[in-house]
Amino acid sequence: MKISATALALASLTGLCYSFTTTNTGSFKIRPASSTAILSATVEEAATYADPSRYLSDHPKNNVPPHIAALVGRGLHTRPDHPIGIIRAKIQEYFASLPNEYIVYDAEDPIVTTTQCFDDLRIAPDHPGRSPSDTYYLDDSTLLRTHTSAHQSEHLRSGVDCFLCAGDVYRRDEIDSSHYPAFHQLEAVKLFPKEDMAGADGLSGEDWENSAECKVIADDLKNVLEGLMDHLFGETEKKWSEDYFPFTTPSYELEIKYEGEWLEVLGCGVVHEEVLEMADRADRRGWAFGLGLERLAMILFEIPDIRLFWTDDDRFHSQFKEGQITKFKSYSKYPPVLKDIAFWIPEGFEENDFFELGRGIAGDLVERMELIDEFTNPKKGKTSKCYRITYRSMDRSLTNEEIDALQDELRERVLDLGVEVR
Repeated sequence: MKISATALALASLTGLCYSFTTTNTGSFKIRPASSTAILSATVEEAATYADPSRYLSDHPKNNVPPHIAALVGRGLHTRPDHPIGIIRAKIQEYFASLPNEYIVYDAEDPIVTTTQCFDDLRIAPDHPGRSPSDTYYLDDSTLLRTHTSAHQSEHLRSGVDCFLCAGDVYRRDEIDSSHYPAFHQLEAVKLFPKEDMAGADGLSGEDWENSAECKVIADDLKNVLEGLMDHLFGETEKKWSEDYFPFTTPSYELEIKYEGEWLEVLGCGVVHEEVLEMADRADRRGWAFGLGLERLAMILFEIPDIRLFWTDDDRFHSQFKEGQITKFKSYSKYPPVLKDIAFWIPEGFEENDFFELGRGIAGDLVERMELIDEFTNPKKGKTSKCYRITYRSMDRSLTNEEIDALQDELRERVLDLGVEVR
């Protein structure tokens, strides 16, 4: 079997020595020469998905705009000299040092079903994350994954006990320096041997959560993640707090103290019994966690604007090398152009729809869209919102003329949202 470019990139990403062997399932295994862990990834390359026509259609439920479709398949997390790829490589390097064998999935189809993305993870039918204002739908039942957890159940169902899953995910969101509609996540799952959990056979609900076996899993999870943080940031102070996720219980949030500030870095927990049951693994117990690669990269590389990860500018890319974390040096700071827009909003107005409209018109020239004023007229019974839009290019100076044209288009097209421009 031919080893794909993805396999070779994965080998170079971790900076370890590997031997390649193929499996009868169409995947390959990458064995670190200096570790007992086994890493593997799908042979299918991410480039397969870099076709915008896969995501654009005239289906009435399709809300994927062309600028989002053009981002799919870029594979930033598999590039060995890209900050996202460097962080992912360091995480895989850490897991390769652990005694368990972790299969690595890094080139899965970003199109998933609502069952995969929501139902299999106990995400309620009325959860706001299912809304078209939050999620990019291709039709009634398929969408661009909103998290890598969308693949969790299929991997569990296949019989895998320990795995990492990395990839690009998509969400409609606010617009500022730390939010972008396409970003990258990495998650891991580990199931424990049946014999280690024998004492909890038959337990469920609170009885399970209060058992010694559940504590063993939670303690192992925390130990692994504290080791990961030390691997990435150096030895640092850590803080755990309880959290809630529908797919894990108990659930936790991890914060680390970095350069004098407490930073939230990830969420995690013991995999919910119902998730395991739906994945046909009701006889097993384990943990799961997920983290955002951009968040870690922005901290470690000191990258101030999330849009920079997607630039093609060599002044950005030339600063980074495989396996090295170096502080980003700003090559230019072009002046912003500020424009305001105010309108009366209709009932059911969704900010994300407005943000998506602005992004679709101006692309990455939009640096920030922020609400600066809101009031309700008691006589009219109407609410007005005023937004300030910051336009700034990372590559050149903008002119008032070109921004005026974009702002005029926004004022015209925002009427499609049922607003009344003031």
